[in-house]
Amino acid sequence: MGQGKPPMFGDFEAQRHWMEITVNLPAEDWYKDTKDNDLQYWGLDYPPLTAYHMMINGKIARYINPDFVKLGSKGMEDPPVKIFMRMTVLAMDLLLFLPTAIAFFMYSQSKKIKEKDILIQITMLVGYPGLILIDNGHFQYNNVSLSLFILATLAFTKKEDILGSLLFCLALNYKQMELYHALPFFAYLFGALIQQKISQGITKFISLSSVVALTFLALWLPFISSADSILSVIHRLFPVKRGLYEDKVANVWCAASIIIKFKEIFSQSDMAIICLVTTTICLLPSFLHLIQNPTIQHLHYALINAALVFFLFSFHVHEKTILLAVIPAILVLKSDPLIVVWFMLISVFSMLPLLIKDGLLLPTVATVGLFWIISTHYVKPTKNVSSQMKLAFELSLLAASCISLATIIIPPPARYPDLFSLMIAIFSCLHFSLFALFFHLKQFDIDIYDFNDSRKLSKAKTDEVSYSLRHRNTANDVRNRQRNQRH
Repeated sequence: MGQGKPPMFGDFEAQRHWMEITVNLPAEDWYKDTKDNDLQYWGLDYPPLTAYHMMINGKIARYINPDFVKLGSKGMEDPPVKIFMRMTVLAMDLLLFLPTAIAFFMYSQSKKIKEKDILIQITMLVGYPGLILIDNGHFQYNNVSLSLFILATLAFTKKEDILGSLLFCLALNYKQMELYHALPFFAYLFGALIQQKISQGITKFISLSSVVALTFLALWLPFISSADSILSVIHRLFPVKRGLYEDKVANVWCAASIIIKFKEIFSQSDMAIICLVTTTICLLPSFLHLIQNPTIQHLHYALINAALVFFLFSFHVHEKTILLAVIPAILVLKSDPLIVVWFMLISVFSMLPLLIKDGLLLPTVATVGLFWIISTHYVKPTKNVSSQMKLAFELSLLAASCISLATIIIPPPARYPDLFSLMIAIFSCLHFSLFALFFHLKQFDIDIYDFNDSRKLSKAKTDEVSYSLRHRNTANDVRNRQRNQRH
């Protein structure tokens, strides 16, 4: 998006410019507005670990061709630069994301699971169109932070809490959006701590706190020379001035804007407070439940729920942040296959206006088509999927396909240029809200599949009820006979 369009040139230029800044300027100037670092021109706004990654990329780029990262260069879009930058994303896919996917599905599940199923799960995670299109098309490095997040989840699954805390701190220090997952991890660890003996809990708390503190200290060391230096980084990481949301994002505030003009009624600061309060209230049920029930299964669902709540209600949400809810959902693919596949497909649909704007329509069709072929293994009727749910899934995708075709083929009315984008946002938001409800019920151990067909009452439960009724009737007959004998 923005390729060849001055003065900003798009997101690809942002990543290239960050390489230029980090490889040419001292670390203390990376987040400050100076004569060599105009923050209005793609100023660095991700945490220090991203900056270090860009610096490494920049050093490699300078070795290949110093012009790639020449200080003061703008809008560099020559083919060699593009090839190099795209190779850096693919390198992280091959060196980090793919091994992470393999590790998670191989080591987090029962040994009884078939190798074929493991391979399909790995393929679906690595082949998820949303991440491929955003990282390689819109141009981001979400594969790094999400890999660290998945590895942290795997570590907690294997009861390696210290390692898990370290990995999540790295993920959080790569992209601040990982805050979406911070509360569930905290609730899980805190819930486990308070269930231990006091001495064990204190020891574990000190260990976890030390790992977190030392990790942050090591990564933030160049920026803690003064309070002004720290604040300059924080102001870049949390830009409240950017507004409630970007474009037509599929969250509650945007979807409801057709009725309530939030941006006109409230100031940005007031809206930020409203979002904070709303998000906090909606997060509490999942958060408190996980503290009381700190199991791995509950943690997996709480990670999805927290990310969905943040996406639906928080301040300044971007279309691509739905990835932070989809990736943890893929981790429960085996438990809820149809719902997860449905969620994955709708998430790509929700980003369609952004992908079209980036000129990624053909890659979107291609990657979604391939993904659909792979996912058919998981959308077949099963004992956990009623005919009604399967029908709803098919009708939903049919409606999404029709809206997509209309968006591509039919010019929007001059009076309503954002008509189709808003339709996509509202349609997707309704789905995300229902998915949030589903995953909350799953976290609370409420079997949603029982709602689909009352005949799915288990045989054991039916026998228990039948036995209870027979026993009660027999007891009544005995009492009646005794009463008649007395009379």
